[in-house]
Amino acid sequence: MTRPPTAAQRRVIDAADPDTGRLRGTETQLAALVKRGLAFRHPRPPHDHFLTPAGHRIREAEPAPPAQPEETAARGVFAARIGGEEDAPRSGPARLREVRGAWQGLLELRRMTSPDGAVDRPCGWERTHLVQAAALALEAAGHPPAEPDSTDGYRVRATPQPEAVAVHESDGARLRACAATLEEAGWQVGEHTEPRTRARYLLASPRRA
Repeated sequence: MTRPPTAAQRRVIDAADPDTGRLRGTETQLAALVKRGLAFRHPRPPHDHFLTPAGHRIREAEPAPPAQPEETAARGVFAARIGGEEDAPRSGPARLREVRGAWQGLLELRRMTSPDGAVDRPCGWERTHLVQAAALALEAAGHPPAEPDSTDGYRVRATPQPEAVAVHESDGARLRACAATLEEAGWQVGEHTEPRTRARYLLASPRRA
């Protein structure tokens, strides 16, 4: 790329989904980004457009301007359920489609950023967005996130350890099922016990090889 994106193109890039890099814009805008190597069109329906690694670098080169509330609502920013949120999106067919689309977009990002095109291990974006990445893997696999007033369901939380998140689930069988899902998604997972409460939890880190 020999010149920076136009102001209109930069707005489309800045408005990309923070989790998957999915883009929203006119066909002309999206085609221009594809031509410049900043976006790609997913080969499977609904043929959404996503940022390429070059597009992600443009987006992260400097902070995006703060979005107005109506702009955020209009572009439907996706965020995986980490469990326990007060204003969580409603479950249902529309949410399921969003989650599946986000997961497919993440797999495509893995493929595009891996030297060997592998999709069985986390990519760089996941290593810098640990909580969202782990939560997306769990939600996409159908695990129920915890509601604010319930102890049932998973909760993904940051930890002081580098490249590690904690996954809490009150039910032992469901906790082990979460571990299996994360391992299949390319995470290293260990089960631990809270010293004070004796509750079991998972410590998960993205696998490197």
